[in-house]
Amino acid sequence: RRRPSVEGEPTLWGMAPPPSDSGATVEEIRSGNRRSLRLARKRPVPYVLLATGRGRPPRRGRTGPSMAQCASLRISSAIVNSAHPGQGERTEPHSHSDSTQMAQISMAGTDSSSSVCAAVATPATHGPPVSSERGDLPSPPRQGGSLGLARERANLNTLGLPPRVVATIQNARASSTRSLYNCKWRVFEQWCDERLLISYQCSLTAILSFLQDLIDGGRSFSTIKVYLAAIAACHVGFDGTTVGQHPLIRRFMKGTRRSLPVIKRVIPEWDLSMVLEVLSRYPFEPLGDISLKLLSLKTALLLALASTKRVSDLHALSVHSSCMKFSISGDKVLLRPNPAFMPKCFPAFACEVIQLSAFHPPPFSSSEDKRLNALCPVRSLRVYIDRTSAFRRSDQLFISWAPPNTGNPISKQRLSHWLVEAISLAYESKGVCPPEGLRAHSTRGMAASWALFNGVSLQDICAAASWASPHTFVRYYRLDVTQTPVAHSVLGVGSSMGCTLGPSTP
Repeated sequence: RRRPSVEGEPTLWGMAPPPSDSGATVEEIRSGNRRSLRLARKRPVPYVLLATGRGRPPRRGRTGPSMAQCASLRISSAIVNSAHPGQGERTEPHSHSDSTQMAQISMAGTDSSSSVCAAVATPATHGPPVSSERGDLPSPPRQGGSLGLARERANLNTLGLPPRVVATIQNARASSTRSLYNCKWRVFEQWCDERLLISYQCSLTAILSFLQDLIDGGRSFSTIKVYLAAIAACHVGFDGTTVGQHPLIRRFMKGTRRSLPVIKRVIPEWDLSMVLEVLSRYPFEPLGDISLKLLSLKTALLLALASTKRVSDLHALSVHSSCMKFSISGDKVLLRPNPAFMPKCFPAFACEVIQLSAFHPPPFSSSEDKRLNALCPVRSLRVYIDRTSAFRRSDQLFISWAPPNTGNPISKQRLSHWLVEAISLAYESKGVCPPEGLRAHSTRGMAASWALFNGVSLQDICAAASWASPHTFVRYYRLDVTQTPVAHSVLGVGSSMGCTLGPSTP
């Protein structure tokens, strides 16, 4: 069907094939202007809308005829006018009272004789809920994480690169980074859509205005950097340079850094001494009687504090015989990540062995020794492995306890929830409200700061935490733990957590 022409623009053609039950076939489909398709023969509206009973009056109580089960479609291609690639403004979209506009569907490169499928969009895949009772299975990868940024992939395809080469290039970023960029890019796309701009070809002024809106909205400097990185990955750039390399963008970000200085958190977010005290007694003891949920939370938190590792590093730990070895006496354990694990940083010590020694093992000379032994990560780890061995379905160390996913590996996000929930339960058991904004990542700064205060060398701390430079720890993670009122009681625990900070060999 021919669409009305607008002054100064070429005539557009659409496609409106008859329904499947009409007995007519799609004939003489020809390419029209701007790659749209049309039928040479005009069809009335009932042929497009109705599958059966064309022309039948609507029943009482209904607003009109029902849509056909395999309704025909009218598709207009969304081809960007490449005559002016430097322009970032869109022309006003055309609308028609009896047509459906379909965005982001490009028919370039497809066979014009292929039939139009009834399903034109794949339903979104949702991850598991965040409830502590369900959803311990790893979340299915998002499209942006598994396949890469679609816009960036399209830009690389225009260079004539083979699909396998494009996939390898996009694999330079971690899947979590691609998912994060994809999320930020969608926000920028929506911002451009509201202003009738083409997101991947918009002007420098538009990008700077968007970043300024983020500043005015109270976003932090680190958040704005992520948005800029996502835009730089998907935008075509300016004069052969990426968005992030443009001189004005760099000056803008430098000004942003001055106006939004990074505020370092100096005071600990939560009280380590109180949390450890609760972990050493009810409801987290005795280990043989507590629920599998509390045992999992306690084991994860003790291991995070003893190793100072990231959640991703803890998530990669395995119970396979090649990755986990207990000593004959049972007072030591060596942990290695899954060999397929790709760490965030690539120094030589990134995948070194984590060696844990038993803390105050029996026989106990006093009740205090027994209490401190309740905080032994080796003991908790041993009990956790024994309790989960009967239903374990994966070699991953931390698995789900909740049916129907019992025994399946958990996701990194779920492991982060475990750490936060363990700290929160410790506060609640003392009748105190947990601090707001608890983060699983805070265990790294907390453990490293106490280790430094106990006399562990800065070099060993950085090696254990996989920090390439002491500057990272001093600038972002070091906490002032000397002002804690009960510091002396905690130091006895923190100094003997049994973690060998630094590279070690079996």
